[in-house]
Amino acid sequence: MNGLLTAVSVAGPLACGWGVHGLLMGRRLTQARRDPLSGLWTRAAFERRALRILGSQMHTAVVLVDLDGFKALNDTAGHAAGDAAIRATAASLTDAVSAYPGAVVGRLGGDEFVAAVPLPGTHTLPWLLDALHDAITAPFHFEGTDLSVGVSIGASLSSDLLPDAPQGGPVALSLLMRLADEAMYTAKRAGGGWYDPAAATPGCTTTAGRRTGRPGTTGKEVA
Repeated sequence: MNGLLTAVSVAGPLACGWGVHGLLMGRRLTQARRDPLSGLWTRAAFERRALRILGSQMHTAVVLVDLDGFKALNDTAGHAAGDAAIRATAASLTDAVSAYPGAVVGRLGGDEFVAAVPLPGTHTLPWLLDALHDAITAPFHFEGTDLSVGVSIGASLSSDLLPDAPQGGPVALSLLMRLADEAMYTAKRAGGGWYDPAAATPGCTTTAGRRTGRPGTTGKEVA
């Protein structure tokens, strides 16, 4: 009996120690998968989660986001302001997709971001893109000053994939990211804003974070 009590008394602290060690290791692994500046998932971690969404949801939007005027902000207000813009964009993206359960957001690097968002139907994509645009271009506070950036956003839909690109596989995700990237550059060449290639719908343009508008916009009032 004494031997059993002795064994338990020795094993208890060891088990506790291993438990704490495992918890710390888990936290470190999670942190390694997070971008240190924005707190968003890194590309590899994002892609793993996006694949799970694609495999379980009928309508998933893959959205590419690239900030406009970011270099000018760094040059005029300093790199600390640029870092603040990255953090503000990450927070805005996370908040804007919170209405879509299961959505995941990542930072690809620099001023480029990506999101995979389950949608209740394809008709809701323009609403999502408009919400993302408005959230990201809203002014953010930095050292007593309100600053802002513009944004170019492109999207693709899993339900629009060709039959030879399985909806839930890595090939599908790669194709969706490429199509969203092409749509994003279409928006950027038009002056910023967002572009939905499935509906050939351009969204409102922005210059240095302020809406400028153009023919075929969503009809929002020019700021």
